[in-house]
Amino acid sequence: MIAQTLLLVIFPLLLVLAAGWDLSSFTIPNTISICLIAAFAAFAMAAGMAPAVIGWHLLAGFIALAASFTLFALGYFGGGDAKLFAAIALWLGFNSLLPYTLLVAIAGGALALTLLLARRIPLPATLASHSWISHLHDSKSGIPYGIALSAGALILLPQTELFRLAAGG
Repeated sequence: MIAQTLLLVIFPLLLVLAAGWDLSSFTIPNTISICLIAAFAAFAMAAGMAPAVIGWHLLAGFIALAASFTLFALGYFGGGDAKLFAAIALWLGFNSLLPYTLLVAIAGGALALTLLLARRIPLPATLASHSWISHLHDSKSGIPYGIALSAGALILLPQTELFRLAAGG
């Protein structure tokens, strides 16, 4: 029951929180990534995951961290995005890392294209009065990739080994 709650409630809730925070402020607090890591540790214990399986999940997290910090160093990714990507990869594991990365790329591309097109249209005054919407609409602003990172994880979650484990089979 605890493992199921962590996987099916806490994990998605933290993803939605990260996406919303990134959407409204273009930042993802470290606290969210730390909570994701702590929740995974609690999940692994509650689900009785074997040490070898935990090791594969850790490997996925470290590979994601190395890749995302490389993207951060090159200026393609924000620091919060890099940490969130690694924390999510820890949850999804090594076997889901490639499909997750592909889903994030597709979702990120769709998000970027949507924002680039929307930014070409003048913002109505009623929306411009909200600072976060004005910031999101500003062509000098970046892309809140935390949305794509979270969406990719939520889309993939039902196909993961963790989901089958939590479902009891």
